[in-house]
Amino acid sequence: MGDELKLVKYITEQVVTYIETPRQERHTGFKEPWSTKWFGMIPISLSLWRSNTRTSREVQWEDPNLKEHVN
Repeated sequence: MGDELKLVKYITEQVVTYIETPRQERHTGFKEPWSTKWFGMIPISLSLWRSNTRTSREVQWEDPNLKEHVN
């Protein structure tokens, strides 16, 4: 019985705070990308790793010694 009362109290507090906040303030909040929302930090870490490997490949191609060995 006590758990249900806590749940009802929590829900009413959330509804009251939602109603009391102005509409403009509710819509100006930061919305995180769906990839971060669903998968956490994995997409960000993969994109950073991918960009890092791309730049390291570009640096290798800029080295004149490596260009001589490419067919």
